[in-house]
Amino acid sequence: MSRIELLSRENATGASRQLLEQVQAAFGATPNMFRAVANSPAALSSMWAAFGALHGGTLGAKLGEQIAVAIADVNRCEYCLAAHTALGRKAGASAAEMSAAQAGQADEPKTAAALRFATAVVRERAQIGAADVDALRQAGFGDGEIMEIMAHVALNLFTNYVNVAFDVPVDFPRVKLGAQ
Repeated sequence: MSRIELLSRENATGASRQLLEQVQAAFGATPNMFRAVANSPAALSSMWAAFGALHGGTLGAKLGEQIAVAIADVNRCEYCLAAHTALGRKAGASAAEMSAAQAGQADEPKTAAALRFATAVVRERAQIGAADVDALRQAGFGDGEIMEIMAHVALNLFTNYVNVAFDVPVDFPRVKLGAQ
């Protein structure tokens, strides 16, 4: 049971209602996380805009979803792990790629570097060193892409914290958290 009300398109008002309509149109459903965040039109607007901006970014949907599952597993967020595993599969990742990403790993060196960086930022609370950033550059990421990886980290921290703190019910096919 969620610790915060899950608004529906029917009982949300104003900006939240309009944004939930957009979420419904985009997903064909209104995931519980969005229903929880809808309690604050400002928070929902911010989150929805961030998803939209990053969807149009240079990293691509597949890498964005791989980053999301890696961070979800570090933060023990069952909701985001389930949602982003499903979204990663829709973005073209195989089940094996999503499972590896959950563990912060990838066969492709550039993806592996991004996942190592993202999970280090989360685990170390951003207290990373120059070598961490240099490793991304050596893997082929430019400063714009590095900043975009950080934006994915920040958005996923927000969504993880919402789902864990408020015990938002998972409405995607469940994925088992990794052993930590």
